[in-house]
Amino acid sequence: MADISPKLVKELREKTGAGMKDCKTALQENDGDMTKAIEWLRQKGITSAEKKAGRTTAEGIIDSYIHTGNRVGVLVEVNCETDFVARREEFRELVRNVAMQIAACPNVEYVRTEDIPQEIIDRETQIEMGREDLASKPENIREKIVQGRIEKRLKELSLMDQPYIRDQSITVEELVKQTVAQLSENIRVRRFVRFVLGEGVDDKA
Repeated sequence: MADISPKLVKELREKTGAGMKDCKTALQENDGDMTKAIEWLRQKGITSAEKKAGRTTAEGIIDSYIHTGNRVGVLVEVNCETDFVARREEFRELVRNVAMQIAACPNVEYVRTEDIPQEIIDRETQIEMGREDLASKPENIREKIVQGRIEKRLKELSLMDQPYIRDQSITVEELVKQTVAQLSENIRVRRFVRFVLGEGVDDKA
């Protein structure tokens, strides 16, 4: 399997508008061949779904979810293109499921990996580069291992990369795409806040 660089993935994303994960998979499946990767995405119907991603999403709803026991609460904003779709039961069900997903994922802090600040990525990279188990590795091998670990860590922080709690075979991103295809509108999880009872309170206070 070809070694796929982040630069190549980004280039394919810019050409097709497909998600980073889909672009990387397409390149891996086609040994890094850009033309074949584009064709692969088109065959899968991913680019046609992604075309909607450029549309303005100014409507939608803000929903809340309080987990059993009243110790975890979530506020989430999910946007769509029209008020008509915002009122659809399918859209509201998606928003509820996303809110429940956030409640179930204590490590998730961002909607997408692209939303993670560079300083967080730099800090995580520095931590990984300093790990003792890499000290004896050649530099090029060490960099590849670190890159793999960083990608894994960023996915842990990203809501859209989480396996969907009700169907572990798909991610939250794929769940959203399914609803996009169903309702024929762009849908975007914009932001969320997760509250945990007592979080940040000093026990000694």
